[in-house]
Parts: sequence; C-alpha cells; structure tokens
Amino acid sequence: MNTQGAILFLVNFIIDLYIFLILTRFVLQAVRADFYNPVSQFVVKATNPALLPLRRIIPGYGGIDVAALVVALLLVLVKVVLYAAMAGGAMELSAPALLLYGVREIASLLLNYIFWAVLLRVILSWVSPDPYNPVNQIVGQITEPVMAPARKLLPPMGGLDLSPILVLLAVQFIQILFRL
Repeated sequence: MNTQGAILFLVNFIIDLYIFLILTRFVLQAVRADFYNPVSQFVVKATNPALLPLRRIIPGYGGIDVAALVVALLLVLVKVVLYAAMAGGAMELSAPALLLYGVREIASLLLNYIFWAVLLRVILSWVSPDPYNPVNQIVGQITEPVMAPARKLLPPMGGLDLSPILVLLAVQFIQILFRL
C-alpha cells in the first residue's frame, strides 16, 4: 500500500486546483473581465480568503494583481518543499534556485493557461451556440486580448477564423524557446 504516494497525490491536486483558481483571478483582473459573471463571482469568493489579507501588505501595481502572483508563487514553492521532504530531503534547496524555479513555473502555468483557454474557446465555438452562456463569455474575455492581435495578422478567410492556430503556435514556440 502506497499511503505516502496517495497523500502526496491529494495534496498536489488541492494545491494545483488552488493555483489554477488564483491564476484565473489574476487573468480575469488583467483582462478586466466582467466581475458580475457567475464564473467570476465563484473565482473571487474562492480566492478571497488567501488574497484579501495579503493585499493589505502587497498592493497591486499598474492593474496587475501582485498579491495573486505572490500567492501562486508561494503555493508552487510549497509543492517543491513537499516533494523535497517526501524525497527525504535529498534535494539541495537554495533560496535563489527555489525563487527562479517558482518564477519559471508560474510563467509556464500562465502559458499553459492561455493555450488551454484558446483551445476551450475553439471547442466551445463548435458545440455551444449560446453566446450569452457565462462560461462562453468568460472564455471569450480571457482569450480576446491574445486573439485580437492574431486576427490582425491573419484575418478570417472565407468565414474561417485561423487566429487560434497562430496563438497556439506562438504559445508552443515560446514554451520551447524558453524550455518552460
């Protein structure tokens, strides 16, 4: 019986889910999405316990929710420390290396977030014809800042919008370029 592995899986899942919610809140604020959307309301209520106390110490800067990035970074670092502890402390954990790893991981998660959001938008455009669905609206608001410049470079051809392909290729290129 692998009790340690099962517990690590559950803790990892919970931390990853909360990191996803924190990054969703960061992205929703960055794109200035509709605050009254039910999806936005859920994300805000789920992340307020971690972010509100931290916002008193760390204010936003230029429309960027720095507190959300700090919480996401701290959660990534907690995961690394948990893995190191489960491995018997065999890993050397220096503060600069941990910080660099955390920043790279947050950048990678944000790029993956954009990739999957664009892919979800494409799939929703095929199966969900209701443009007033709250999920459709939020996904559209999240992806529009990266889709609009791609649409300028590659306008719709014959009623077919190929800009998602350009965005997906760009995200993959950046991930490969920086090995994220």
